[in-house]
Amino acid sequence: MFAGKVVVVTGASSGIGRASALGFAREGASVVLVSRDQAALAAVAAEAAGPTAVVAADVTADDTPARVVGEAVARFGGLDVLVNAAGIIGTAATDQTPDDLFDRMMAINVRAPFRMMREAFPQLRERRGNIVNVSSVNGLRAFAGVAVYCSSKAALDHLTRCAALDWAPHGVRVNCVNPGVTVTNLHRRGGMDETRYAAFLERAKETHPLGRPGQAGEIADAVLFVASDKAAWMTGDTIAVDGGRHLTCLR
Repeated sequence: MFAGKVVVVTGASSGIGRASALGFAREGASVVLVSRDQAALAAVAAEAAGPTAVVAADVTADDTPARVVGEAVARFGGLDVLVNAAGIIGTAATDQTPDDLFDRMMAINVRAPFRMMREAFPQLRERRGNIVNVSSVNGLRAFAGVAVYCSSKAALDHLTRCAALDWAPHGVRVNCVNPGVTVTNLHRRGGMDETRYAAFLERAKETHPLGRPGQAGEIADAVLFVASDKAAWMTGDTIAVDGGRHLTCLR
């Protein structure tokens, strides 16, 4: 499905980013893996079925977009797909959210994808490529205790729509995939201990109409579909892959 294509995946060392990167590799793509964790990236590269390049970098660093796109061009001759999967979550009520948490979530969840998109655009325009941003059901619905996370994902959703309009005349598609609760390291890295995380996953059986949390591979399947030619007439979409969570009211 992606033979001869070049794909950049941020957040490729774990979770949805890792599953997506491995999925693209299985489908014949050359994949540029981006994350701060060089050892984890090396493990993903070793597992991948096809050619890979590793860029160990903080997505918020000023030089990262140019480094990443430059590596794609230097190693593989161009760029066809950008997947922005790097992201963080922080839990705090609106009045309890400190400035540094706000700034960090906005920097990683919104500013970094924006800068990657902007840097990638000339290459994507040349090949009529596309972008898939990994957002969240939190971008589509409001939840208590995660105001800034919700806001950052809503901003990413709207950035996706705006870029889709800007770049449609150039043949560049831009879409979002919006997962529900998915079994990854996101919440643990956001501060949940194992006991709270286990309870959170158990609660997901009640809050998601299909009765369970998602798996990273299920979200990756949606990412690959949206990035493929099978979705050639889709742009500016926010696609819920969340077991029906976005359909529910407060419970």
